[in-house]
Amino acid sequence: MAEVAEKLLLEVANKNSINSLDFSKHLGVNHQAVVGAVKSLQSLGNIIKVDDKQDKRWELTEEGQSVLQKGSHEALVYNAVPKDGIPQSQLMASVPNANVGFSKAMSAGWIKVDKSHEGGPRVFRQVETIKDVVRECLEKIAKLDINDVTEAQKKEYKKRKLITEVKEVSYIITKGENFTTTVSKPEVDLTPEMISSGNWKTTQFKPYNFNALGAPAVTGHLHPLLKVREQYRQIFLEMGFSEMPTNNYIESSFWNFDALFQPQQHPARDAHDTFFISDPATASAFPMDYLEKVKDVHSKGGYGSQGYKYDWKLEEAEKNILRTHTTAVSARMLYKLAQEKEFKPVKYFSIDRVFRNENLDATHLAEFQQIEGVVADRGLTLGDLMGTINQFFNKLGITKLRFKPAYNPYTEPSMEIFSYHEGLKKWVEIGNSGVFRPEMLLPMGLPSDVSVIAWGLSLERPTMIKYGYDNIRDLVGPKVNLKMVYENPLCRLEK
Repeated sequence: MAEVAEKLLLEVANKNSINSLDFSKHLGVNHQAVVGAVKSLQSLGNIIKVDDKQDKRWELTEEGQSVLQKGSHEALVYNAVPKDGIPQSQLMASVPNANVGFSKAMSAGWIKVDKSHEGGPRVFRQVETIKDVVRECLEKIAKLDINDVTEAQKKEYKKRKLITEVKEVSYIITKGENFTTTVSKPEVDLTPEMISSGNWKTTQFKPYNFNALGAPAVTGHLHPLLKVREQYRQIFLEMGFSEMPTNNYIESSFWNFDALFQPQQHPARDAHDTFFISDPATASAFPMDYLEKVKDVHSKGGYGSQGYKYDWKLEEAEKNILRTHTTAVSARMLYKLAQEKEFKPVKYFSIDRVFRNENLDATHLAEFQQIEGVVADRGLTLGDLMGTINQFFNKLGITKLRFKPAYNPYTEPSMEIFSYHEGLKKWVEIGNSGVFRPEMLLPMGLPSDVSVIAWGLSLERPTMIKYGYDNIRDLVGPKVNLKMVYENPLCRLEK
């Protein structure tokens, strides 16, 4: 490196201006070695002045090199045709890239095909001699003598993948304000030897840069989803909620659907909407007293309801699936609460992954994070639900909310939650909510005057709103730009 730097300074002194690429060829060294020497000299002050230069040049591809050595595809086809002709099938089998060569040779009028021949189509020469223009042009391009090669020819050869355009970056180096041909690297440390000998008085030291920033600490980076997830979690905790255990992705249809008063013929239980597990295909060990009550309320009705009036089947309830919502966890927790001797009001939340067999688009994924809040207490109303949801989203800084009446098998009344997306410039559904039905709660054994309000939403859509994404695939999945994860700001609460 030092030797290349010395030679470079001498060359600049003689010529005043040099090109780094030409200089590397002159020295017979790799261009990167010259670039390294330039960077090293730049670090020593204004010894040299450096300007970037970008050039484009044409370079032969591997196929182009083959044409340069052996001739163009059309010339090879022409040369393979004897004076008395050759069967077309034999010609096509004997020449590499025969399809391209045959087409080009026909277009140039070099060969002709006699289809009336008894033995099948036969190819004959149509001219006595040919000029292989393609090979000649590629030879000029290889020698960087492209003045006689037209733009149309370059375009055609590029299309045929015989040549490719290469960008070439080099540096124009001239004398700087403090130019010198003798460079001594300044010392960075004051040693005991320098002090004892007195050399420190004449030694050149590198000046301290007190404005230099320290090296950035090597740390992990949180994905925006994890930032927003933690924000949700903190809000729930601030509001007095307890986190539910959600470590079972595989759930039985009983807890995922039947316990929620969702009929067995419901479209959501179809393979087009739900992922079914093949091994193990079924679950067992249900609380049988509770299961019988669920069966009765589905098939016969009860608790003021006429039910669905169908033949409820245990084999449907036993089927294992990838859970479609974390409400299955809420059902387990509410059943556990109902088994307590004395009812105590509770507030539960969960944030975890759920799975839906959906087509992917800008706002839908086949798996996503669901956030769920559940409150069980006496005398709760729809107003309590709307107020809790408003407080929850206001803490997130999402204030533009709308509620729309909806239908859910396990809640009545039910509401969809919409928020205005500034990026998409439209209202986007971000969640669902409702008051759990008596047909779901009373078979569990909860007191009749206890109401349960709940709401659920995905983690991805509010994150899209907070960070301004209009396509969920830019946030989750194989197309995610990891630079986004490194550079995204902290998701702060708006006050």
